[in-house]
Amino acid sequence: MKQSKWGALAWGSIAVFFALSLWFSASAVINDLTNQWGLAEADKPWVSAAVPAGFAAGALISAVLGISDRFPARKLFMISALAGALANSLLLFADHPFIGILLRFVTGAALAGVYPVAVKVLTLWFPKHRGLAIGIVIGALTLGSALPHLLAALTMKVDWRGVILLSSILSVLSAVIMIRFVQDAPQQGTPSVFSVNMIGKVLRNKPVMLANYGYFGHMWELYAMWTWLPLFMAEGGLAHASFLSFVTIGLAGAAGCVLGGLLADKVGRARLTIWAMGVSAVCAFVIGFTFEYSLLLMMVVASIWGCSIIADSAQFSAAVSEFAEGDYLGTALTFQMSIGFLLTIISINLVSWIQVHAGWEWAFFVLGIGPVLGIAAMSRLRNYEKAAGSE
Repeated sequence: MKQSKWGALAWGSIAVFFALSLWFSASAVINDLTNQWGLAEADKPWVSAAVPAGFAAGALISAVLGISDRFPARKLFMISALAGALANSLLLFADHPFIGILLRFVTGAALAGVYPVAVKVLTLWFPKHRGLAIGIVIGALTLGSALPHLLAALTMKVDWRGVILLSSILSVLSAVIMIRFVQDAPQQGTPSVFSVNMIGKVLRNKPVMLANYGYFGHMWELYAMWTWLPLFMAEGGLAHASFLSFVTIGLAGAAGCVLGGLLADKVGRARLTIWAMGVSAVCAFVIGFTFEYSLLLMMVVASIWGCSIIADSAQFSAAVSEFAEGDYLGTALTFQMSIGFLLTIISINLVSWIQVHAGWEWAFFVLGIGPVLGIAAMSRLRNYEKAAGSE
């Protein structure tokens, strides 16, 4: 039976939603893992940071070997989702921080065959006006990333292993959904090849690098916020912090993704990213000062931050695809993603260090630097968009 593009998008987004529950599955139960593994304070950030490190490594290896172009995309998604589920489930048997963090790294590497591959599969169904489609996919990623916090809230009286097990089961279901309920688009795209020799062309392409700088500022903020906001809300006195984390990161973030996707096609990608990063920067600068001051204000700022911080995510890669030539587009996208996720390792650890030494009031402040620099880059990119007639 022939599938519609909206049917493919719906089923594919559900698959992404389920699979990305692996990302923060361990972070959502970090207090239990601290006791289980004997985590030191210095080890805790790495439970989260190991995932983007693995993702960056997996994405780079996949690009160098051309894995996403050599193998059917939906089968690659299936294998990667199953591998991620296996690595995640092995956390149930880990008894040492090194083993646990290593499994988190492997999980991140597996997810490099999930999210980018799903974007490739689903965007081929939308050759025009991809803003909404990509926004929905990123929204599914955001909901999936926040899902472990909801699972933790629903299983408060259940052993922490329940969260790990449920997220693994959901990843297995995502593999089934992608292979059984999603079809390939009628028109297939050309392979996006990575080449180290092409990196020089990427670095010399000013609009591509401006889009990259915007993305780097965005990523500096995003995953550190997703990692530490739940703990901040819990220690700040909010009841039901796990559930509220799902609301502020997952539901508000998903709404921001769809809204950002709709607006990007109308107002221009650079302008949308400037708006989103401006709001998220303000939230980063002020939210720390709501700690133990006003729970209502904390929740309001957290919700606005959750919405704005992800609203622009898809537009940086879209901007690169508009300004990079075909012979090095794959290299440009891989370079952007790899550097961006590597930066998250630094910011995740930095927030933890500042929190210990200066308190929550200043812990998130440093994250606002990223979007401020991103705004400067995307403001310059607007000139190239105007010249190209894309705004």
